Amino acid sequence: MSARIVPPLAAIEWERAWQRDAIEQVVLVNEHDQLQGTAGKLNAHRDGLLHRAFSILVFNTNGELLLQRRADGKYHFARCWSNTCCGHPRPNELTPIAARRRLKEEFGISTPLTEHAQLVYRAEDVDSGLIEHEYLHIFYGIYANEPQPDPSEIGAWRWMKLSVIQRALQLHPQWFTPWFHLLIDKVKTEMPLEPIL
Repeated sequence: MSARIVPPLAAIEWERAWQRDAIEQVVLVNEHDQLQGTAGKLNAHRDGLLHRAFSILVFNTNGELLLQRRADGKYHFARCWSNTCCGHPRPNELTPIAARRRLKEEFGISTPLTEHAQLVYRAEDVDSGLIEHEYLHIFYGIYANEPQPDPSEIGAWRWMKLSVIQRALQLHPQWFTPWFHLLIDKVKTEMPLEPIL
């Protein structure tokens, strides 16, 4: 299946999305995911502060992974292809609850999620100068229906087999977010090339 383009937002809607990002708070943690405090989301990414986050990989019943191309107006790693959904729990919000909330917000998807792994990574976006430094909780889910993407988050989407994703990562690594490379490496070690669902 080819990529499905999401109609872009009008300028006033982008302004609302940027204002929303400006007031969001993230949870700062140490390398053991223990609470260290809170910070503004943009400040944490400007200063490279380690914070709690999650990434979600949603598969369909054919074993294909739902990918998104990050919207043009995203504050970092804009226009890069990545996993189904990423986000941050808010202060006092449990990570599994935050993951389900964010998946619904970004893609209109409600489905059970299971945590499979964690990792810590750091990556700088040379275009924005912002830094991802995250203690990442990785969730898997299954969904068989049509997603409803939020254009403030997603510029395009598609389902892809893991074997095709691996080839694309090798041939065009710059098309993808840095953490997506790490996630696919994790998936390869924990499940067959095409997942058994």
